[in-house]
Amino acid sequence: MRSYAHFRAVVFTYRTGAVMSYEYDERRSGSDGFATALRDAVNARDVTLSWLQQQLNARGNRVSMATLSYWRSGARRPEGAQSLAALADLEELLGLDAGALRRHLGPTNRTGPLGPNRFPMDEEELERAVMLAFDAMGASYPDTSRELTTHSVTDVNAQGNVAYSITRSIVQSTIGTITAIPFLEITPGVSTPPPLLDAVSGGRIAARYSHPDGEVHGILFELDLPLTAPDTAMVEWSVEYPSDYPPMRDTGHALAQKCRELLVWTRFHPDAVPDWCEEHVETPDGVTVTPVALTRGTSVHLVRRAFGPGALGLHWGYGPREDQPG
Repeated sequence: MRSYAHFRAVVFTYRTGAVMSYEYDERRSGSDGFATALRDAVNARDVTLSWLQQQLNARGNRVSMATLSYWRSGARRPEGAQSLAALADLEELLGLDAGALRRHLGPTNRTGPLGPNRFPMDEEELERAVMLAFDAMGASYPDTSRELTTHSVTDVNAQGNVAYSITRSIVQSTIGTITAIPFLEITPGVSTPPPLLDAVSGGRIAARYSHPDGEVHGILFELDLPLTAPDTAMVEWSVEYPSDYPPMRDTGHALAQKCRELLVWTRFHPDAVPDWCEEHVETPDGVTVTPVALTRGTSVHLVRRAFGPGALGLHWGYGPREDQPG
């Protein structure tokens, strides 16, 4: 049985497995300005929504009466490419300057395609322990948030072992409104005492949990403000390892859904620069190990874009490389 690297700062963000499309009209309160401008223009032109729909359809823009009604009421706003194309014709039909309606839309935080949601490692027992952790902290499994960008930074002490880490993430609600997110620290195959997990910014710790086998420890991170899809928030949390913690020469971050950017930065003490390093990439389908050259400086950073589900980590050592794990 392969003994896998200790994946520290492991965050699991889950949702149901459906794939969402960019082509939808987003429901959000920020569409009030657009809805007001549209209503005023329709009233000033003295036309009906039925007439507008017929004119749009004649131009090849298949917009339903219901959609136009939603736009006018503010219940939805144009988001997809097809809707925005129709918006340009709508401005012309209403006798408005180009962009007169579109400028009221502002920026978008649409969710976009989510992709599959899978446990990031091929470890059934570990997944069961994670499910117990979610349940114990009062969190639903799977979770309905995801990470858009995550930077995980680890400091290694003079003995060459992990000492402290801090993780910053942009998290997004994908369905409904969330108030808290579970963050988990896992060490597959190794029982450890609870590390010192702390909320740095963006929320507070509402609950803590440690699985009896010592391989899963976690916190429930309660956000400063409720987060409604598709909005985002910044969160920051840290992990400090007590003196009785088993020596660790591995670090990494795991994801259950695709992340736009994942950075794993490992900073070594000047007296403990390793003789060799390896990048470990694990997905539900297998593991890839790649040597990493540390030619200058005292740190190694691993970057992946559009990564996940899976785990990205660094393993290091001193002296001759031990036998490849099998």
